[in-house]
Amino acid sequence: MGRCEHSLVFTHQTESIVSRSTTVQRSDNAIVRYFKETRAEIGKVTWPTREEGTRLTVVVLIVTTIAALVLFAVDSFFSYLVTLFLQVF
Repeated sequence: MGRCEHSLVFTHQTESIVSRSTTVQRSDNAIVRYFKETRAEIGKVTWPTREEGTRLTVVVLIVTTIAALVLFAVDSFFSYLVTLFLQVF
């Protein structure tokens, strides 16, 4: 294989794997290799359909709006309590 997958190796052998991988792919610049590997990984992704993306976006917007309203209500309630407390004392 042309690709070296050594990023998940966390043993004492890491140094030898890294040194061998750099000699195997010596012709590629590190930045070029990074973008090539990134493009290959993006190709493996299972992307959602347009309908799934739209549906999930709507769900996120609804949940965000509900969370914002709940936080606003809680903040307003505590603000009211602080105002009452400050008026009494």
